[in-house]
Amino acid sequence: MSESYEYHFKAEDGEIPPRTVNPEPPKKRGISGRIIALVLVCLLLGGAIGAGGYALGSAAGKDPEGSSTVQMGQREKTVIDVKSVDTGRLMTEAEVYATNVNSTVGITTLVTTNFWGYQTQSPASGSGFILTEDGYILTNYHVIEDSDSITVTLYDGSTYDGTVIGYDESNDIAVLKVDAQGLSPVIIGDSENLNVGDPVVAIGNPLGELTFSLTGGRISALDREITMSGGATMNLLQTDCAINAGNSGGALFNLYGEVVGITNAKYSSSGSTGETSIDNIGFAIPVNQVMNIVQSIIEKGYITKPYIGVSVMTVSTEAISYGLPAGASVQSVTEDAPAEKAGLQVNDIIYAVDGQEISSSSDLVDIVGKAAPGDTLTLSVYRQGEKLELSIQVGEQTQSALPEEQETSSQRGDQQQLPSGIFPWFFGN
Repeated sequence: MSESYEYHFKAEDGEIPPRTVNPEPPKKRGISGRIIALVLVCLLLGGAIGAGGYALGSAAGKDPEGSSTVQMGQREKTVIDVKSVDTGRLMTEAEVYATNVNSTVGITTLVTTNFWGYQTQSPASGSGFILTEDGYILTNYHVIEDSDSITVTLYDGSTYDGTVIGYDESNDIAVLKVDAQGLSPVIIGDSENLNVGDPVVAIGNPLGELTFSLTGGRISALDREITMSGGATMNLLQTDCAINAGNSGGALFNLYGEVVGITNAKYSSSGSTGETSIDNIGFAIPVNQVMNIVQSIIEKGYITKPYIGVSVMTVSTEAISYGLPAGASVQSVTEDAPAEKAGLQVNDIIYAVDGQEISSSSDLVDIVGKAAPGDTLTLSVYRQGEKLELSIQVGEQTQSALPEEQETSSQRGDQQQLPSGIFPWFFGN
């Protein structure tokens, strides 16, 4: 049987006050040389820059103490002290849509651009989904980036002003709040309980015009490591569901009616004559990667992530051909961080963690991200021809989730920790 569970999010003061967002415009990157045939594009209509990275880590109600509730779908696992909700029945795609369309939203923003002293406003559109009955919404960060106003539209046509509660740019997620009660939340599923070939559906607003559209397909690949043009990588679900501009931030559902991913990108050709056509290669952020961050944003107003305090890169194929082991090569070690205290050094190669072999920097990022602060990891390290075993205690990095405070408030020197990717993807008018 399949079950899902309710998790209760509660602010420390009992209620999260509205926060005003006035982010500094990020520096835009130019694209040198000719546009390559294969490019990853943000799925935001209107021209916004996206961001992505690693996690480091349907009915919902409001309990008598005033906490918001998100239902987490879970199958073949048990969770203590949660309310189970049966999601064991396999649905048709039509049933998934009927059950969840009222839990999905359209998001429209206005972005002000200054051209030679003249300010112009342009709209941009994306998607999102309802986390709690009292108005918490999850979407992509690049959907609301630099926005001056945010409008959230429900399936019944009602609209609300959206307030940014917090975001994590490196993971391309943002939590919004609308002043509403009695909404229909989604059920959060388990993205680690997916297999290649599993059927999935996406509900969103492609092109910002074809609102509340459903597209169907399957999981094409798990943990697809995508390398951005800037060299950063992230692990995403790959799907052949049709994902287009405007789908950003929308929910990817399994056929148990549970959200397993957040759609955020696709492969696309540049449109030049003679290039190979690219169809149905879309990507979604696995929901397990970000739910702990979402919970931290809602409950605390800031983000806590496990960290060890290193910058790493994947050992190259060429280096492996010369006899070096596959794994993550240490590029820098943050002063006083857990890595330094454990004895890690620059140029060390981490080739296994707790006896589990790793072959890339993203493998290490994933392992550290799933650890809890205080956990002890045993690193197998290659150093100048010798093999060492180092024990490292995972630390905790605290970061503001608000734009005016986007600096690390503790362990600030860990800015060069395990790398988080930045999507250098543009989708313009």
